[in-house]
Amino acid sequence: MRESDRTLSETRGFMKALVGHDSDEIPGFTAVAPHAGEIVAVVQTAMIGKLRYTTLRDAVFTHPTMGEGHGPLFGGVPTRAQTSANTSSPA
Repeated sequence: MRESDRTLSETRGFMKALVGHDSDEIPGFTAVAPHAGEIVAVVQTAMIGKLRYTTLRDAVFTHPTMGEGHGPLFGGVPTRAQTSANTSSPA
């Protein structure tokens, strides 16, 4: 793969994030892929700053980079309103 081809078209590897149920912070993250360090550094900064996953999900990253994968990764996390509606006990 040429350096200029580093975009979301990369299909090798995976990313996994743990998102706090009550805080929306990211207590854990792993990535195994070509150029994974580029992705990990961004999430590590968010973790140190105690930022919510939505900060990365909604951010606009430079193109083309592997960091563009944060949007799709965190886009699938249900919001707290969705998860609390699913776990509420009936009255």
